Amino acid sequence: MDINEVLAKEFNINKWQVDNTIALIDEGCTIPFIARYRKEKTGSLDDQLLRELFDRLTYLRNLEERKEEVIRLIDEQGKLTDELTVAIAAAKTLTEIEDIYRPYKKKKRTKATIAREKGLEPLATVIYLQQLKDGNIEEIAAEYIDEEKEVNSAEEAIEGALHIIAENISDDADIRKDLRAFIMRFGVVESKNSKDEDSVYRMYYEYSEPVLRIANHRVLALDRGEKEDFLTVKVVIDEERANEIIFKHTVLDAPSITKELVKEAGIDAFKRLIFPSVEREIRNYLTDKAQEDAIKVFAVNLKNLLLTPPFKDKVVLGLDPAYRTGCKIAVIDETGKVLHTTVVYPTPPQNKTEEAKKTLKALIKKYNVELISIGNGTASKESEIFVSEMIKEIDTEVYYSVVSEAGASVYSASKLGAEEFPDYDVALRSAVSIARRIQDPLAELVKIDPKAIGVGQYQHDMNQKRLSEALEGVVEACVNSVGVDVNTASPSLLSFVSGINSTVAKNILKYREENGAFKTRKELLKVSKLGEKAYTQCAGFLRIPGGKNILDNTAVHPESYGAALKLLEKTDFTENDIGNLSGLNEKVEKIGKTKLAEELEIGVPTLTDIMSELLKPGRDIRDSAPKPELRSDLLDIKDLKPDMILTGTVRNVTDFGAFVDLGVHHDGLVHISQICDKYIKHPSEMLSVGDILKVKVLEVDVQKGRIALTLKGI
Repeated sequence: MDINEVLAKEFNINKWQVDNTIALIDEGCTIPFIARYRKEKTGSLDDQLLRELFDRLTYLRNLEERKEEVIRLIDEQGKLTDELTVAIAAAKTLTEIEDIYRPYKKKKRTKATIAREKGLEPLATVIYLQQLKDGNIEEIAAEYIDEEKEVNSAEEAIEGALHIIAENISDDADIRKDLRAFIMRFGVVESKNSKDEDSVYRMYYEYSEPVLRIANHRVLALDRGEKEDFLTVKVVIDEERANEIIFKHTVLDAPSITKELVKEAGIDAFKRLIFPSVEREIRNYLTDKAQEDAIKVFAVNLKNLLLTPPFKDKVVLGLDPAYRTGCKIAVIDETGKVLHTTVVYPTPPQNKTEEAKKTLKALIKKYNVELISIGNGTASKESEIFVSEMIKEIDTEVYYSVVSEAGASVYSASKLGAEEFPDYDVALRSAVSIARRIQDPLAELVKIDPKAIGVGQYQHDMNQKRLSEALEGVVEACVNSVGVDVNTASPSLLSFVSGINSTVAKNILKYREENGAFKTRKELLKVSKLGEKAYTQCAGFLRIPGGKNILDNTAVHPESYGAALKLLEKTDFTENDIGNLSGLNEKVEKIGKTKLAEELEIGVPTLTDIMSELLKPGRDIRDSAPKPELRSDLLDIKDLKPDMILTGTVRNVTDFGAFVDLGVHHDGLVHISQICDKYIKHPSEMLSVGDILKVKVLEVDVQKGRIALTLKGI
């Protein structure tokens, strides 16, 4: 198999793009680096496609390795033929290879192996392969009676021969392939309750849906219900039609004295050997597919959350709500440095509202707090009411926002949290995290295991290795697309930069502490274990605001500094004009982009990127997105009525809809059917985490805390 050719066809791109991309990957280049700084070599393939190509490349390489291994294993048995070699080489999936290898795989002791030990293989050949037109099969079978081998009658001999035939049928790759396709097309997934008690799985107590049409989130729900012993789940199929498929492969059209015996063996093969195995395969396939799609949704949600615009240059008060132990408070300055921490008790059972107001008002005045960030956990509603009332009593403009505190407790209790704030207890670390989440979501959320951030669906049921790989890829992509200030970034943030691992990230921090702030990117080469190769990968993603070279605060890679300066020269600008290059685009168009790129010895994509960086040095791609909604007042769920139109923020997107924060402590659900009038396969086609939108209330169930919303007719 020419893997590069296969990938080019599958991704509908040129083979040279695949060749160059794989060469760069094999050289040790990271996906962010390839996507950003090797556009000429890849034909400007984007980050997402590069990751998909890398995943598929890994699968195909594993496929080729397994082919070689199977050929070797069969050859060692002395059973390798030209036909087998061709069939294995032509296999396109691991399943096909395993089907071919099945007859040669060492088996546990089965009914068929016992029958072979009794010398019944020749009789099986007579019944199955010869399918004689005339004669008496009982008389033929009687020749195999052997008391020493425990074959006491012709009937026992035939029974043993049929076990051999059933196993041979089960091991036939073509039969399994046809049956697998049939069950995939016509099978039905059925579930029933295995306990006589109510549960969240009650809708699946008498449930069925075709294998071809079952929704991914329902597959995951069935899997979880089965795992928790609330459901029994199985695939149901028309066995008569399945048996007919086997008969087409195994029974001769001509009259035969063994036809009915072959049919009997085929029926046994399907029921006892093939169907349980294929059912398991199909259930695994459905689960794998559902998990992959759920991981993709999780990844999209995570990306949108991580790229939430920051509230820069603002002093923030973080409030981690609680009842008995009080609300933990942390005030941080514009850079995220902690200025003050305390605890107040405005919530039950203490209800020291006035005392808490006095404390917070003093902090707001002393530190010029402009923004209050409230965690959405226990006692969030009471804390929000308290903050809303307090804000009305203050002369200056102060706003608040409720942020997800998912994962904050995980971070607070982690080794990383203890290293960052050794003098604070776990609860106060949470308050700091909640404050920083609104000030710079990306910088704070990278400290937390992506699975704990709370924008997924059934994430704890996933293949954890695959989920971690996918989500870490998203974090890496986001960190590198935004860029990182090397002089303020935490080791957590630095470790996601292309070419930098956790050891090098800590070494950067150590260098900073010992030598002060970095003045130039070149200075990075003085960091322990950060060599030329790592420097090439990371330099373009690290920023040095206020450094010696203004280009060090852009996404222009040091390898292109010469081209950038030559570009300025050819368009009659100087280095001092960077950021104020009015007319640059017009001058470049006048010369001609292609011609200018050739003169600068770079490609047109690199020229385009350099121009955008020179026009806006130090720009943050997040600044162009709408900022999270800030509030100064709130509603109660009891205030909501059907047909009310409200503004909300999308907090999570799932297979069946999107959850929207309306500021009433309970997120409302916009079901997929209520997103728009046209048909959509998935809510993510229309909505993203962080979107601010107008919604209409359909129904409110105050008791259950459920709010149904619609986007239609607004």
